[in-house]
Amino acid sequence: MRTRVAIIGAGRVGSTTALRLAETELAEIILLDVNAGIAKGNALDIVEAGPIRGYDIKIRGTDKFDDMQDSCITIITAGFPRKPGMTREELLLINAEVIKKIVEEVVRVAPETTIIMVTNPVDAMAYLAYRVSGFPRERVVGMAGVLDSARLRGFVATELGVSTETVQAMVLGSHGETMVAITSLTTVAGVPVPKLISKERLDIIIEHTKKSGQEIIELLKTGSTSYAPSAAIAEMVETILKDKKKILPCTVFCQGEYGIRDVFIGVPAKLGISGMEEIFQLPLTSEELKTLQKSASAIKTQCEEMEKFLQRVKA
Repeated sequence: MRTRVAIIGAGRVGSTTALRLAETELAEIILLDVNAGIAKGNALDIVEAGPIRGYDIKIRGTDKFDDMQDSCITIITAGFPRKPGMTREELLLINAEVIKKIVEEVVRVAPETTIIMVTNPVDAMAYLAYRVSGFPRERVVGMAGVLDSARLRGFVATELGVSTETVQAMVLGSHGETMVAITSLTTVAGVPVPKLISKERLDIIIEHTKKSGQEIIELLKTGSTSYAPSAAIAEMVETILKDKKKILPCTVFCQGEYGIRDVFIGVPAKLGISGMEEIFQLPLTSEELKTLQKSASAIKTQCEEMEKFLQRVKA
């Protein structure tokens, strides 16, 4: 049987991710949504683009979880999107019920799958998926840092007038206001970025990175970001399916790494066929480590809210 990837949620992020994955021809794609028409329509549209774009892959739209049986990767994008002025944290309880029900179905039909959580607030939703699924921590990973790091790379490249390919960056912590840009390890052609950009300008760029998602949402008025998130998801999927052992900033469950425990948070993780295979320890400055741990404290509060939620629905 051909490798199968399931995408739950056929909205902008889900359908754009399906298109990006179709162009890689890495796996059969199941696009699942509570609205069967949206899932089937987007799937058909992607299939019809194949002869033009030169890909030939099986993709099916559905509203039935049984159709994603034995998927090796499950990407969860379903849930309510942020509206203008809404923070990721305000989505917490709104999306918790949705994710719980989805994960229960995923466990039933694809008990060996690796979950890539995209639904916001992603740190808390990844924690909820981990608790509901009972999966080992290696098989629940959140998409956040790949996207945030790409945004920082783009803004640094624009500031210096250079190609984004020459910029390397790592954004850790929460996918939100407490994200942590590791400037000591952000480089341009190997040169540390603090040597090229003043602290004042760098602070502005980092702040822009933190608020970029909200900026796009406010410009769109309706809908949410999709092109950059889908590119980040596709990179994670390709890294796992090809067993590339790439180190990417992902939301994973820390068990003492960086002095953080029992929290899903963005840290450098080696991804391979088994999912998250190792948390990579970067040589952070004392200030960066302190800021990362502060970010973890903010996420810990959300995880505690998820525990209270689980107790309520269990009662």
